[in-house]
Amino acid sequence: MIAQRMSKLDSSGIRKVFDLAQKMQNPVNLSIGQPDFDVPEEIKAEAIKAIGSGANKYTVTQGIPELRDVLLKRLQKERGVNAENIMITSGVSGALTLALMVLVNPEDEVVIPDPAFVSYKHLTNFCGGKPVFVNTYPDFKLTAARIRPHITKKPKFLIINSPANPTGAMCTTQELKEIAELAKKHNLLVISDEIYHDYDYNHEFDSIGRYHENTLILDGFSKSFAMTGWRMGYAAGPASIVSEMIKLQQYTFVCASSFAQYAVFKTMGIDLSKYIASYKKKRDLLYNGIKDKYQIVKPEGAFYLFPQVPWGTDEEFVTAAVQKNLLIIPGSVFSERNTHFRISYAASEETIKRGIDILNDLAKRQP
Repeated sequence: MIAQRMSKLDSSGIRKVFDLAQKMQNPVNLSIGQPDFDVPEEIKAEAIKAIGSGANKYTVTQGIPELRDVLLKRLQKERGVNAENIMITSGVSGALTLALMVLVNPEDEVVIPDPAFVSYKHLTNFCGGKPVFVNTYPDFKLTAARIRPHITKKPKFLIINSPANPTGAMCTTQELKEIAELAKKHNLLVISDEIYHDYDYNHEFDSIGRYHENTLILDGFSKSFAMTGWRMGYAAGPASIVSEMIKLQQYTFVCASSFAQYAVFKTMGIDLSKYIASYKKKRDLLYNGIKDKYQIVKPEGAFYLFPQVPWGTDEEFVTAAVQKNLLIIPGSVFSERNTHFRISYAASEETIKRGIDILNDLAKRQP
């Protein structure tokens, strides 16, 4: 009865951990990839105002024009990206789903870094494509040199994510320029997932869209404004692609959340510096707390660390952590390897300190 395409999807290991968290008593939860602060009050106020004024119906499929216009202008001003068209989507996951569904034909190769966000691989498989993995271990840097051997006659596009989930790694401007040159040479579309662009602790974020016109930018507000439940994202890039995504959105998501679109438009440009500074402090707290016991690369952005397990496989180690009331994610959720695990420091400093103690204790023992 079930369509064969569903066999291409595994239930997310992250969701399994979320379900587990619901059953545990006061777990030390360093698994969740969402900010621990709430939506800023001024944004909430605008959302309530929008609801009160009747902004509760469908918007146009591509999103309200005033929000789309301001986002296009900000992309040009802040990232040097001159996108031909833009649409508002139901989160970046919605944008990614639409993009792959309109782009991927059966057996198309999609070049994906390893490790990477879970949806890249699974949605590629769901659409009948073939993920081609670029090994970025041990430093998690996605470079043209590492991508080049995977470019055959089949690849259709490359997905990059900087700052990255699950590693926090970022591409430098020089690395982006070199990847852009490679993409131009082989006529590759680049899908650039920039959802973590605000969480850039060295102020070095750059967009490949500045250097490669054939780029589809995916971004949103879930991580920046802590509105993961509001489902607010966007896709900007070549008009030929975005117009097809808008067509498909008509028959799937219909439109993004109406009140959320108005609230984001009214509060665009809100100062996030205090939140970013707080997360940089949390990164340093966690990194310095476990670096002597774990092989780990210090992240430059996002809010994750991706250490190597000190013993056993990732699932064996994570199982032992759960027995200690600590929730973390097995690295094989994001990777073809089972040698690492993901920690999210989107948590209170108290929770992070408790996690450090448990992790350092786990590092001493064998299973």
